[in-house]
Amino acid sequence: MGKSKEISQDLRKKITSGSTLGTISKCLKVPRSSIQTIVCKFKHHGATQPSYRSGRRRILSPRDKHTLMRKVQINPRTTAKDLVKMLEETGTKVSISTVKRVLHRHNLKGRSARKKPLLKNRLKKVRLRFATAHGDKDCTFWRNVLWSDETKIELFGHNDHRYVWRKKGEACKPKNIIPTVKHRGGSIMLRGCFAAGGTGALHKIGIKRK
Repeated sequence: MGKSKEISQDLRKKITSGSTLGTISKCLKVPRSSIQTIVCKFKHHGATQPSYRSGRRRILSPRDKHTLMRKVQINPRTTAKDLVKMLEETGTKVSISTVKRVLHRHNLKGRSARKKPLLKNRLKKVRLRFATAHGDKDCTFWRNVLWSDETKIELFGHNDHRYVWRKKGEACKPKNIIPTVKHRGGSIMLRGCFAAGGTGALHKIGIKRK
């Protein structure tokens, strides 16, 4: 059944002006039952204002919502299913869609976690020093630089695909990424290079079996 349209305050005043119910219903094109309800309320309370409607009681309390937000901020890799189980342990039964709606209202969306090489603090400092020292170099300098890197291609299975709860612009925060390492079986290692003049040849380093 569809939601009925609220009767305006001006129309409510006309209803209580004093004619019979049938006459008012025909003139204002309002159901007789609605007119009878408004007139009875006016006789008993002397007012035509509609009653306050509280609506459906919210399943999650402010405390539950705060718990959800805190959980995903500590560990963005927590799934919506895990959050539902966590709430059930406290006595609150809720659906996965409800949990997602709460997180969406706080601009947290489920997105694919980006993968970054697992670097030690020492290597991070080395890279930062390099970027700081060469940030003002001109194009002539970079034309003489050769960049190389290696990659791993899975021969069996596939790389783990995970989702994280994060806001827009927070993709590269450490807790929102999945570190990658150059080991484990069933993969082939390749190394390539590129410079200002174009890309170089691709070389196979080796194959790792399970």
